[in-house]
Amino acid sequence: MPDTDSTPDPAPTRTADHGERPTAAALPGRGNWPLRDHPTTLWLTAALVVAAVGRGLPASDWLVVHLVLLGAVTHAAMVWSTHFAQALLKTPPTVDGRREQGRRLALLVTGTFLVLVGVPAGWWAVTLAGATTAAAAVTWHGVQLWRRLRSALPGRFRITIRYYLAAAACMPVGATFGVLLARQPADPWHARLLVAHSLTMALGWLGLTVTGTLVTLWPTMLRAKMDDRAETLARQALPLLGGALCVAVTGALLDVRTLCATALLAYAVGLLWWGRALLAPARRSPPRRFATVSAAAALAWLVATVVGVAVLLLGATDWSAVGDRYDRVAGALAVGFALQLVLAALSHLVPSVLGGGPSAVRAGLGWFERGAPFRVVVLNAAVLLWLLPLPSAPRVVAAVAACLAIASFLPLVGLSVRDSVRARRAASGPDGPSTRVPMRTPLQDKPFWSSPQIPAALSVMALAVAVGLGLPPAARATEAGDGTTPTGHTTTVRVVADAMRFTPATITVPRGDRLVVELTNRDATTTHDLVLDTGARTPRLAPGATARLDAGVVGGPVEGWCSVVGHRQMGMVLHVRVSGAPAAEGAPAAALPGPASGGHAMPATPGQPGHSAMAPGFTAYDPVLPPLTAARTHRVTLTVEEQEQEVAPGRWQRRWTYDGTSPGPTLHGRVGDVFEVTLVNHGTMGHSVDFHAGSRAPDDVMRTVPPGGSLTYRFTATRAGIWMYHCATMPMSAHISAGLFGAVVIEPPDLPAVDRSYLLVQSEAYLGASTARGSASEVDATKAQGDSPDVVAFNGVADQYDTTPLTARVGERVRFWVLDAGPNRPTSFHVVGAQFDAAWAEGAWLLRPGTSGGSQTLSLGASQGGFVDTAFAEPGHYAFVDHVMADAERGAHGIMVVTP
Repeated sequence: MPDTDSTPDPAPTRTADHGERPTAAALPGRGNWPLRDHPTTLWLTAALVVAAVGRGLPASDWLVVHLVLLGAVTHAAMVWSTHFAQALLKTPPTVDGRREQGRRLALLVTGTFLVLVGVPAGWWAVTLAGATTAAAAVTWHGVQLWRRLRSALPGRFRITIRYYLAAAACMPVGATFGVLLARQPADPWHARLLVAHSLTMALGWLGLTVTGTLVTLWPTMLRAKMDDRAETLARQALPLLGGALCVAVTGALLDVRTLCATALLAYAVGLLWWGRALLAPARRSPPRRFATVSAAAALAWLVATVVGVAVLLLGATDWSAVGDRYDRVAGALAVGFALQLVLAALSHLVPSVLGGGPSAVRAGLGWFERGAPFRVVVLNAAVLLWLLPLPSAPRVVAAVAACLAIASFLPLVGLSVRDSVRARRAASGPDGPSTRVPMRTPLQDKPFWSSPQIPAALSVMALAVAVGLGLPPAARATEAGDGTTPTGHTTTVRVVADAMRFTPATITVPRGDRLVVELTNRDATTTHDLVLDTGARTPRLAPGATARLDAGVVGGPVEGWCSVVGHRQMGMVLHVRVSGAPAAEGAPAAALPGPASGGHAMPATPGQPGHSAMAPGFTAYDPVLPPLTAARTHRVTLTVEEQEQEVAPGRWQRRWTYDGTSPGPTLHGRVGDVFEVTLVNHGTMGHSVDFHAGSRAPDDVMRTVPPGGSLTYRFTATRAGIWMYHCATMPMSAHISAGLFGAVVIEPPDLPAVDRSYLLVQSEAYLGASTARGSASEVDATKAQGDSPDVVAFNGVADQYDTTPLTARVGERVRFWVLDAGPNRPTSFHVVGAQFDAAWAEGAWLLRPGTSGGSQTLSLGASQGGFVDTAFAEPGHYAFVDHVMADAERGAHGIMVVTP
C-alpha cells in the first residue's frame, strides 16, 4: 500500500556537483558496523557512570570531560567527517576502504583508552603512548582526507574538506599540550597549557570539524534550501577561525592574556560570519525537531563559551585565577556544545545511515522526538545553572538533571536502530517496498517551542533548584552566632590546595558577608579537603576535583585546615579574617609548627604478660623469618590498603598498610638479588615506598602515587643488612607510624646457620581520639611529630607475643633479626635471662661467634637493623623487651617459651 505519511523524505537525491547539498542518506557504509556505531554511545555511557558513582576515582571530573570530548565526540568527529567527505567528493571506495577506516578507529579507541587510564593513574608513559596513538589515528585520518580531495573531480563544497584537514592538523598539537599538562607543571604553566590544550582541541579539532560539517548538514536537517552564499561564507571564515585560534594559543603560551582574549573574540566573530549561512535555511524552515533545536543550542553554547573564556582571561589577575575558574567553562563546552551537538547529529544521522528507505528512516527518527522539548530544556537549563554562582546544592541538582537528560537519550538510540532495522526488513519483504512499519512517535510538525513540555520542563527545573536551595549544602553552612547583621552579599573565594599549602592561605571577608570557598585540589599525588572550625567541610577531593564550601555568614575569624592525616601539621591551614576586626584578631596565624607532646595524656600502661587479652579472632603477626629461596629475582606486589586493626589489647586504629599487615611483607634475599616491586595504591590518599635496600634516585621510584595509581620499583641488593622500607610521603612520621613500613633481609655471605630465625620490627603508634572497634581514628599526626607515642610494639601490635609466645628448645641456636622502624624512637633490644654470643648491626660484626665476649643488648636508632644470636641453657619463660623501659611498658614486650 502507498506510504500515507506526509513527512518529506529525509534527503534529496541530487548531489553537490549539481547544486544540491550532500545528504546523510547518501553516505556510504549503510547498515550496522560495530566499530563505527558503538564506541560513541559506550564512551557516553562510561561518562554517565563515572559522573554518577565515580567521585572516589582519581581525577573523576577530568575523566567525565574527557570521556565525552576525547572519547565520544572525537570518535563521532572521525566517523562523520569521513562519511561527509565521501558524500561530497564521490571518491571510489578504493581510496579509503572500510578496512582502513576500521584500523584507524581501532587505533583511536586504543589511544583514547590509554589516555583515560594513564592520566588518572599518574602513569605518564601510558598517557604519552595513548596520546601518541590517538594523534596518529587522527593524522592518518587527515592524510586519507587529503588523498580523497586530490583524487576527486572538481565540485562544490571542497571547502568542507579543508575544514576537516585544518581540524586534523590541530589534534596532534593539542595532544602534545595535553601530554605536557599530564606532567602536572606548576602555575602559571599549568593554567597556560590548560588554556592552550583546551582551545586547540575544542575550537580546533572539534570546532573546525563541526563548522565544516554544518554548512551542508544544517539545511539537510531542516529540510530547507541551502543559502546560496554558504560556500563563500565558509571559505571566508576558515582563515579567520584558523588564524584566530593560532594567535590565541600563542598568546597563552607566551603569557599574553590580552592577546589570547582578543584572538578568541576574533574567533567568535568568525563563527558569526560563518553562521550567516545558517540563518536563511532556518528562516525558511524553523527548527522544530530534536536534532535541529539541539544543534542550534549547541552552536549558541560554542559562541558563549568562546566569549566567556575571553572575558575570563581579561578579568583574571593572573594565570592561576584563570585555571581555578576554568572547570566551569570546560563543563559548559563539553556538555552544552560538544555533547549536545553529538546527540543532535546522532539523532539525525543514525537512522539515515542505517538506510532502508523513507519509511525506515522515519521510523528511526520518530523515537528521538519522544520528550524532545522536555529533554532539550532540562539539559540547557542545567548547563546554565552550572555556570551561575549558586550554592553547591542546586548546582548538584542541575548536574544530576543533565545526567538524566543525557541518559534518557541512550535507550532511544537502541530503539531507533531497532525500528529502523525492522522497517528496512519489512520493506524488502514479499510485499516489496510498500510494506511499512507504523511510526511509534510522529515527527514534530508544530513549532518546537509551542510544546506543552516546555513549561513543564521549566517548572521541574525551578522546583529542583528550590529543593536544592532548601537542602543542606554539600558543605554545611553556619550562620554567625554573635549577632552579626548579614549584609546580603556573598564573597566567593577560589582556593587551591597544592604542595601542602592553601593558596591563598589568608582570606579577608567583610563582616556580615556570606563566604563561599571554591576549593580545587591541584595536587596530583593525594587527596585534600577543607574543614572549618565552625564545622563546615568539603569532601575529600581527588586530584583535579573541585568543591564549594558554604561557610555561612562570617562574624569573626575562622580557621580551616586539611583533615587528611598530617597535612595540617605540614602547613595546610587557611585563615579567614574579618575586615575591620581588632588587630589581634586580624593577624594571620603562622602555620602550625611541629607540635609538642603536652596536652596529650599518657595512655594506660598495657602492662606485663597476660595484662589483657586481644579481641576474639586475633592472629599474631608471624615472627618467623621467611626461608631463603633459590630465586635471584624477586617479583612482589605491595598493595596499600586501609584497615581498622587492633594495635594493643582492646585498642584499635585505622591503619595504613602494605598488603593488609604492619609490618608489610618481609623480603628475604642475598647480595646480588634483584627485586621488582609493584606498588598499588588502594588507599584514599597519596602514598609511596622507599627501599633502603637499594640505591636509586628517589625522583621517580619514590614518588607519591595517587589513589588508584601504581608504580614499579626495581633495585639490586648490593650490600647485606636488614633494611627498612616505608612510605616516603610527607609527613613521614605519620605515614610510617600509621603502618606503612616493612623489612628487607639481605643475608651477609657465609652467615652461620641457626636453628630458628625470628624477625622483630619495632615501631610506634600514635592513636587518635577514638580507639573503639568500629569507629577507630587514624594516626594522630600531632603526636607523631611530637614523639609522644601511645603504643610501642614489636611487629605492629603491643604485647601480642605475651599471649602468642615465640618458642625454642634448650640448646637450639636462635637468631633475632631486629629492625627499628621508628619513626622516632630508638630501641635497645634485650632478652631477659639470656646473653648474646654473636651480634651484627648495620653491615658489620659487633661480636663474632666463638669469642669469649658477650653482649646484653642490641642498640639501634630509627631505621637501623641487625641481629643477635643466643642459645638458651635451660627451659623457662624469657621476656624480650626494648630496654628503653618506658617503651617496654608501652608494649614493646614479648615472651620466649623455651622447652626441654
